[in-house]
Amino acid sequence: MTLSTVAASHADREIPYYDSVGNECAMFEHAYAQRLPLLLKGPTGCGKTRFVSHMAARLGKPLFTVSCHDDLTAADLTGRFLLQGGETRWVDGPLTRAVREGGICYLDEVVEARKDVTVVLHPLTDDRRLLPLERTGELLEAPDDFMLVVSYNPGYQHILKSLKPSTRQRFVAMTFDFPPPKVERDIVARESGLEPDRCAALVNLAASLRAMKGQDLEEGISTRLLVYCATLIQAGMPIRDAARATLVEPLTDDADVQEGLMEAVQATFG
Repeated sequence: MTLSTVAASHADREIPYYDSVGNECAMFEHAYAQRLPLLLKGPTGCGKTRFVSHMAARLGKPLFTVSCHDDLTAADLTGRFLLQGGETRWVDGPLTRAVREGGICYLDEVVEARKDVTVVLHPLTDDRRLLPLERTGELLEAPDDFMLVVSYNPGYQHILKSLKPSTRQRFVAMTFDFPPPKVERDIVARESGLEPDRCAALVNLAASLRAMKGQDLEEGISTRLLVYCATLIQAGMPIRDAARATLVEPLTDDADVQEGLMEAVQATFG
């Protein structure tokens, strides 16, 4: 089972760096205080996961993160009976742990999970805030400090990979995008240690390449990839090599498109 679960308390870590670009932090805090589920929409690598980590630490709440995928089932979230020490015992999944203990459960790219996952989420996303565990006969009521947050990338939506309107309308929703150039420059500089002026050139390059989305590229360059590129440059790797490894190869396998991207790199950095 390729399930990524992380639980951490405020006391165990510092607040992850996040530079707000609007009222998203206030919106998260209001949704948490009013016990409302939250849906984050935006392209891959634009900061959704970092934002949730930042807010969980800021609120001092445990964070349970699940990276959704095609094989993720409702049992992966809620739990299952496992053989331990010769005995069959029930083991809570990350969603059940978050409901029992209180905290924030974050389902990243929720549309990638199987359809039975959304069925489990429905009673948690209305005024009931309940989690039925059919296998144990329990009906768990979420405590006040439980919050459900999900995210997905609308750019990948198609008829088989989308949230039904009946599911979307159970959430307070916010749209994320790549940060404004100055904010993105500061993020890349802080995360990589590279000088801000050199990071600004990377951000300008990213803006040019993002304009190719939907033409030669399925997805634009993420802020995460810019951080990777800046990190390699800061470590001493030549700019062209760092750019090829982080801004070109991850985006496409098409040799002609790669050549075009490298021409843009050359035009930016000489």
